[in-house]
Amino acid sequence: MSRAKGNIAEDEACKYISALGFQIIERNFTLRGGEIDIIALKDEILHFIEVKSGSSYHPLYNITPQKLQHVINTAQRFMQKKNLDMAFVIDAISVRDGRCELIENITI
Repeated sequence: MSRAKGNIAEDEACKYISALGFQIIERNFTLRGGEIDIIALKDEILHFIEVKSGSSYHPLYNITPQKLQHVINTAQRFMQKKNLDMAFVIDAISVRDGRCELIENITI
């Protein structure tokens, strides 16, 4: 997927979760070894969100255990860098055929 298509999917995902009451904290947070598409806050819980889009098959199939581990490691490093001590979860949003779906608290 091109970066332009990824940006469009992330824009749609941000609109979607904002409507659900999430506050967007940061987008495209990058550290060596990992990136987090969206970091958002809701009900005092920090959500690290991976966005995937596609149309030929369900885009969440692109979240491999290795990719998820990179997101987890990057989330932990974000928490350390910002000196945060709060609850957090790893979520995913699929953007497919103009519709978004939030999957909360994904695990390996």
